[in-house]
Amino acid sequence: MIHTYSLIHDDLPAMDNDDFRRGKPTNHKVFGEAMAILAGDALADACILYTRSGLPPARRSSRSDRGFGGGAFASGGCARHGRGQAADMKGEQGLTRIEELEFIHLHKTSDLIVFSLKAGGRIAGATDAQLEALERFGTCVGLAFQIQDDILDLVGDEQKLGKPVQSDVKQQKVTYPYFIGIDASRAKVEDLTREAKTALVQGGIARPRLVAGAGGLFA
Repeated sequence: MIHTYSLIHDDLPAMDNDDFRRGKPTNHKVFGEAMAILAGDALADACILYTRSGLPPARRSSRSDRGFGGGAFASGGCARHGRGQAADMKGEQGLTRIEELEFIHLHKTSDLIVFSLKAGGRIAGATDAQLEALERFGTCVGLAFQIQDDILDLVGDEQKLGKPVQSDVKQQKVTYPYFIGIDASRAKVEDLTREAKTALVQGGIARPRLVAGAGGLFA
């Protein structure tokens, strides 16, 4: 639910203004912009569902969670993602430092992945060391995903991606390839992928290949 709300809002005309998502017309193209905004807002209530899940507080969050405090683990995750979206809207076209772009990627994407991983870890009773490994894994995967997305927007196959390419160029968005070039961006993705795998292997995660399997990291 949280992931879907973020995609609906990202596609809106006021944000990325995309007409297609996974090969189908985006939500606002089918139902209108107002309904898409309301749909995204409603799906964001998944944050509330998590905090009311009936799990013991220690299973839901802890003060050690990055950027999340106490019982606000889920709502904090949504808020951090929202800050990433706000930073995206306020400055992506005028960014002058790669650190600013990385801030957007980390908060728009990595934080959602970290939330998903640590929520599952907490429900399963993961140790602090395991949760730390999941956080590092999610942070690396999220940033790697966004850099790869920047690359594919330049050189990807529109039919395979299910969405238009060259959209960043058309909207004059600053991307990782813009700052460091495609080859260096690809090398960064490989480095982050390697670091993500290492975090799982060394973090005491049982059967790390299953955790990373959805992302194809051990393929």
